[in-house]
Amino acid sequence: MFIVAVISPFLGAWADGRASKKKFLAGYIVLGVFSTAMLATAGPGEWLWGAFWFILADIGFAGGNVFYNAFLRELASPDEMGKVSGWGWGTGYLGGGLLLMINLLMLQSPEIIGLPIDYFTVHHTFLSVAIWWGLFSIPLLVNVKERAIPSGSDRGGIGMAVRRLKSTFRQIKSYKDLVRFLVAYLFFNDGIETVIIMAAIFGDQELGMNQQLLIGYFLMIQFTALIGSLLFGKLTDVIGNKTSLLITLVVWCLVVIFAYFIGWSGNPVTEFFILGIIAGIVMGASQSIARAMQGTFTPPGHEAEFFAFFSISGRFAAIFGPLTYGIVVLVTGSLRFGILSLILFFVVGMILLIGVNENEGRRAAEAAMDSNGLAANG
Repeated sequence: MFIVAVISPFLGAWADGRASKKKFLAGYIVLGVFSTAMLATAGPGEWLWGAFWFILADIGFAGGNVFYNAFLRELASPDEMGKVSGWGWGTGYLGGGLLLMINLLMLQSPEIIGLPIDYFTVHHTFLSVAIWWGLFSIPLLVNVKERAIPSGSDRGGIGMAVRRLKSTFRQIKSYKDLVRFLVAYLFFNDGIETVIIMAAIFGDQELGMNQQLLIGYFLMIQFTALIGSLLFGKLTDVIGNKTSLLITLVVWCLVVIFAYFIGWSGNPVTEFFILGIIAGIVMGASQSIARAMQGTFTPPGHEAEFFAFFSISGRFAAIFGPLTYGIVVLVTGSLRFGILSLILFFVVGMILLIGVNENEGRRAAEAAMDSNGLAANG
């Protein structure tokens, strides 16, 4: 996470100046696919070898997402970003759910395709992920054309990237609504990421759910997140990103309160599944809306650079939320209080988001000038 946070703005500025987002994305895909496949070579006790390839695979995924997300502004007008972002997140959840189902069949029911019961191991699932990742990258790499063009004197390398970053920081006061949104995103995404990370622990330790139930639970969340992404994708283009996002954050507050009181009906596992349906819908929705909002606030010609800042906010979100959750659990001895503490991140995120002027943020992006003084009007 730290590596991606440090290098992403620099590489984003480089990619924007040379109009090479697609090349950087292809490089990260190769890194991620190869490293994921290499995880299959890690044997018992070889934790250092496995950690090395896992870190590289995660850099490939997180770093590649910066450039993948940066294509949003090229592929959709500001009025359609919610819908397009929703379809992107939705199909992503669909693909993840389908592959998880395939992996489960490989491990639990290989006899369906005439193979012995113990034919596949977890190592084979790493190979399947690598193949899936590479295979479904081909349509993007072959068919999606980069519309940006190198921006005049910015065709250089390291020096150009540094100059563009310096120019962005000098002009940062022009993007006050974007900055406010990124800080809000840091907080509410902290809560979302921590709920996702800790859900399995909560189901296991607090509710006594077995592995099969937990796997089914996360499969259900994958497909409800698909529904949420598509539904809110359409809603966002009608009522706006900010209003839609605030609705999801209110629901997230209700989710953590529900989790604290889970078991009131005498059937906590059923309640947990109901909670998962609700959380899945707003999980896909809030993530797709946040990306669409970032897209509308991003100046044309600076997509990769600004989505790198979006990525940094997301990376830090994976640190502070679990840390807060862990401290609360340590002090109180209760997983329920740990989950309830996450409401703070959603409330602070909402307060900051209320102060964001969506129209002003969009106007600032459209009026932006690049470092060479060229009008960035798309």
